[in-house]
Amino acid sequence: MAIEMLYFAWVRERVGMGAERVDPPADIATVADLIGWLAGQSGGHAAAFEDAGRIRAAIDDRFVGLDAAIGGAREIALFPPVTGG
Repeated sequence: MAIEMLYFAWVRERVGMGAERVDPPADIATVADLIGWLAGQSGGHAAAFEDAGRIRAAIDDRFVGLDAAIGGAREIALFPPVTGG
C-alpha cells in the first residue's frame, strides 16, 4: 500500500524533502506505527521523528491523532504543532 507522505516546517527540514512515496510493511497500522517505521529509514527521518509526541498528522486532508488507522490512506501529512495569534 503506497502512501504519499508530505512533510512540513522543521519536519521537512530534518527529513530533507517535502514529500516522498512510501510502502510501509503490512503490520504498520496507525500513524504512530508509521512514524516509528519512518524513523528507521534514514538519519534525517530519525531526527525528525525522535519525539513523536511533537508530531501532528492529517490523513487525506483530515486532522487525526497518532492512534488513527492508516488503512486506505492515499496521503499522510506530518507537521509540528501549529499555533496562531
